[in-house]
Amino acid sequence: MPNPTGDTVTLTIDGTEITVPKGTLLIRAAEQLGTIIPRFCDHPLLDPVGACRQCIVEVEGQRKPMTACTTEAADGWVVNTHLTSEVAEKAQEGQLEFLLINHPLDCPMCDKGGECPLQDQAMAHGSGHSRFVDEKRKYDKPVAVSAQVLLDRERCVLCARCTRFSDQVAGDPFIELFERGALEQVAIYEDEPYESYFSGNVIQICPVGALTSTSYRFKARPFDLRSMPSVCDGCSAGCSLTVQSRRGEVERQLARTNMPVNEMWNCDKGRFGYGHLTADTRLTTPLVREGDDLVEADWARALTTVMDVLAPDGPGTDVVPTAVLSGGRLPDEDAYVAAKFARTVLGTDDVDFRTRVAPASEGAALAALAGRDTATYDDVEHAGVVLTVGLDPEEEVPILYLRLRKAWRNDKARIIGVGASTGSLLDLLWRRLPTGVGAEAAALDALAAAVADDTGNGHLSEVAAALGEVDTPVVLVGERAGDGALAAAGRLADAVGGKVAWVPRRSNARGALDNGLAAGMLPGGRRLAHDDQRAEVAAAWGVDDLPEHGNDLEEILRLAGKGKIKVLYLLGVDLVQDVADQRLVAKALRKATIVTHDIVANATTKHADVVLPVTASQERGGTRTNWEGRAQRFQPGVAGPRLVQHDWEVLVQLAGLLGHDLGFVDLDGIRAEAATLAAPTTPVEWPPESNSESTSESADDADGDDLAVDTYPFLLDHGVHQVNAPDLAATARTAVARLHPSDAAARDLSDGDVVVVVAGGKVELTLPLVVTPDQAPGTVFVPANSTPDATLDVGANPRHLGDRVSVTRVAAPDDAHTADQEVTA
Repeated sequence: MPNPTGDTVTLTIDGTEITVPKGTLLIRAAEQLGTIIPRFCDHPLLDPVGACRQCIVEVEGQRKPMTACTTEAADGWVVNTHLTSEVAEKAQEGQLEFLLINHPLDCPMCDKGGECPLQDQAMAHGSGHSRFVDEKRKYDKPVAVSAQVLLDRERCVLCARCTRFSDQVAGDPFIELFERGALEQVAIYEDEPYESYFSGNVIQICPVGALTSTSYRFKARPFDLRSMPSVCDGCSAGCSLTVQSRRGEVERQLARTNMPVNEMWNCDKGRFGYGHLTADTRLTTPLVREGDDLVEADWARALTTVMDVLAPDGPGTDVVPTAVLSGGRLPDEDAYVAAKFARTVLGTDDVDFRTRVAPASEGAALAALAGRDTATYDDVEHAGVVLTVGLDPEEEVPILYLRLRKAWRNDKARIIGVGASTGSLLDLLWRRLPTGVGAEAAALDALAAAVADDTGNGHLSEVAAALGEVDTPVVLVGERAGDGALAAAGRLADAVGGKVAWVPRRSNARGALDNGLAAGMLPGGRRLAHDDQRAEVAAAWGVDDLPEHGNDLEEILRLAGKGKIKVLYLLGVDLVQDVADQRLVAKALRKATIVTHDIVANATTKHADVVLPVTASQERGGTRTNWEGRAQRFQPGVAGPRLVQHDWEVLVQLAGLLGHDLGFVDLDGIRAEAATLAAPTTPVEWPPESNSESTSESADDADGDDLAVDTYPFLLDHGVHQVNAPDLAATARTAVARLHPSDAAARDLSDGDVVVVVAGGKVELTLPLVVTPDQAPGTVFVPANSTPDATLDVGANPRHLGDRVSVTRVAAPDDAHTADQEVTA
């Protein structure tokens, strides 16, 4: 019966009545009944196009068959699919015959063989013979669409999945359908190569093997592969992956459907960044320093050496002053063990998971974040108004960028960028609130005042009004946001009834925070300064008390350089590559004893006294917590090298050698104990507005050539995921300097000029210039850890963001080395 409300429609499909929301496509309505209508072009996250004509159904009362993927269900319709309609069945059979006219007989060698929808549907719905005997069309193949994507043109059935994904989802419309009729084919513009951080998705959604991966081509068949669910460790997005291996080696990684998080997508870093597992620089055995050399050792010797370094007087005696730096690599379980190991075995609160100089107020703001209902992907998609603060999501958390773009495209979300630059968001922005580097807090406080008092003018008043027009606006704060920004964002979100989220760049930074790997923080958001919470954790850990509040990364390195911290215990941290202030790092590496856990050799392991090889994410199980605070389990996809161990195993053994029992011997034991402390605490108030001066001068304060450095790494930098992954590394974006048009004009610079960045009178690096209104006046962007051979070393006491430099044109083009330079800023 027709529905009088108009919100739903009732129809009959293959004799079964069903009620669906108005606007539901026939192909989706049939799926709800368990009927899978054959299709090639249809995809649930792409706009319908009806390109392949494979999903033909018959609707009683209609003059001709219809495509189920483009036709909305109507009230009272009687629909017959290929299961009950001879017309639909013959139409689908004929369409398959048509698609196979020129399709090559590549099945025995095609990478898609064994998981090919065309292959499956030809078997299930196609004719048993072909009427075509003419020679098939041939093209030269493969054509390199990019360094990672290869195209076999004669296999393409023109479903337009790849082109629609690039245009609608990724916003990189560099791959298109060219020509017409029989000559139509997928191609790229000659002068615009297909450059996208999401190109691997077009390979996965291609239904016929026309698009294949350079790293997987001719490697294996799906039925040869062992598949295991995993969680990507490339950034804090928390994408679900399927790790597929053969004979103990990872052959490929695919996006695994997880609609609340990554939907059906992932970025190329997560898809192709696994070469380090088999790199020549992979650490496979412990190393111990003998004189100037690191020599191989067994685990017994390596652990005994570490024990002697930490407790020179023997087990059970006082441990020398030690600090633990963990980065974001550790899964939740290992982060919990490291937090307990530091406090109960080493007796120190000198711990930090951040490999950057953090604003002074960030610790208090992160403590206030604990226990709150923070924003999620779903909140971002449906907020209507989203503020991004000190965040370039495509470079830092790519799947968040896709969700923001979806909200902008589908729901007309108003996105406001706050900070010195917004990078990839520029084309999506509704309004822009530019600030000096590190001066985001002042802009947010001014916005909060405009909301409260209906004051302000220009964009400020427009944004304030927009925040009041939606139910739950979202404020996303990147880790680059300056002193007080996270707290100011929290206060603003509370004032407008919205949600705030902290969006770090590194994989499990949120998990490290939740498990207490920061000075003053304890598991479950508890705080060392809170007497009851401190006592609760001490009791759970079986100790009388916990050490006093410790130091953050910058102070730890400073104390190590002065000899006051004797040992730096590193858990997946490359101080040389990751930390901005290399003068502090150099002093610390010279003075302190270095013990490091790592996967591949790097610039820091060269300075280490003991190197302990550990498993990579694909080689172990665990849990990762993404920027939302969503914890996700993952399983081992392959076995690691024979002698490597998990980080938590090493810490448990070392604790035993030092006379301590951490109380667990497996992941289940760790999880059980951590669960007793995981209950969220009552959130504390956000720190109040600070009247202190910003660490960065505003645009008005910059004069002459004095510019504030705005910096962060590109997605494809010189991190571990690009090791032994040449195809992935080849798609890295060119490093550039970025200036506002007014600053470029004041220096007589133009877009495309080659410029030098000068700090303290010394030329530090040479880069091509991009002039863009996205860069705030008085600031200059330079990429961190994203170009190959010079170091940007700025300021007498650098904090990287906000340091002062000047920018001038290169006098002679021959002096420019724009492609092979290193920036660690």
